[in-house]
Amino acid sequence: MALLTLLSPCIRSSMFMSISKISCAVLSSIFLLSSCATPPPTNPENICEIFREHRSRYFAAKDAQNRWGVPVHVPMSMMYQESSFKQDALPPRDYLFGFIPWGRVSSAYGYSQAKTLTWEDYIKETGNSGADRDDFDDAIDFMGWFVFKTQKVNGISKWDAYNQYLNYHEGRGDLSVKPISIKHG
Repeated sequence: MALLTLLSPCIRSSMFMSISKISCAVLSSIFLLSSCATPPPTNPENICEIFREHRSRYFAAKDAQNRWGVPVHVPMSMMYQESSFKQDALPPRDYLFGFIPWGRVSSAYGYSQAKTLTWEDYIKETGNSGADRDDFDDAIDFMGWFVFKTQKVNGISKWDAYNQYLNYHEGRGDLSVKPISIKHG
């Protein structure tokens, strides 16, 4: 409806009549697809401002909290560190001879910067076959799942954002090895 309202003055103009139907369809598609992208929050360092600006993110974070028992601030702080809340975040490129782009340094992608194999484990274990790494709701649920699993596997408290992030970023490691836990403070 909004698209029709925007295009209605164009439809009446003679200039619009000279544009082919295909061009109009392409322009409409580009407009619609660009409106689907959610911009990062204007103040990504303030969780209250994030939730005021993107109210649906609050409900998704609360759903992850209810499902996995993870405090909201832990996956949100990890997401801030990983992608700054950019839905299509990618890791840096590798370069051949220092200047020829040669792929990415890892398969990480999206809000959570989840690697492909870990994301596939999440999908298998949760049955969330339609999950996408560039969908905030799926990414926050994935991070809640990861924190839950890290607590089960390595004994790191779900409230320990620092050590949870170390396990997230560096991997949980060999289960026969003492879990990563650094005292700070």
